[in-house]
Amino acid sequence: MAEISSSRIVITVLGKNRPGIVAGVTRVLGEANVDIRDITQSIIEDIFTMTMLADTAESKLDFAELQKALAEAGELSGVNVSIQREDVFNFMYRL
Repeated sequence: MAEISSSRIVITVLGKNRPGIVAGVTRVLGEANVDIRDITQSIIEDIFTMTMLADTAESKLDFAELQKALAEAGELSGVNVSIQREDVFNFMYRL
């Protein structure tokens, strides 16, 4: 089982596909010095979905500030962006 760090977050993006979604989200993460550890995306017809695992250990923003910045970037692209701490995510979805 992979090591779980309290600085890791799960980012989910959902909305209608259009250019610039990935750029908007990754720009915020890059500017905040958040390390993207894994990323997957798919487009089903016109529905865009992306899930990212990122590490915030070196982030310039705290969790709430990052959450706000990502939500604002999502609004600009017309998608919903949400984040959860990885430990909370794993607790909520444990089998």
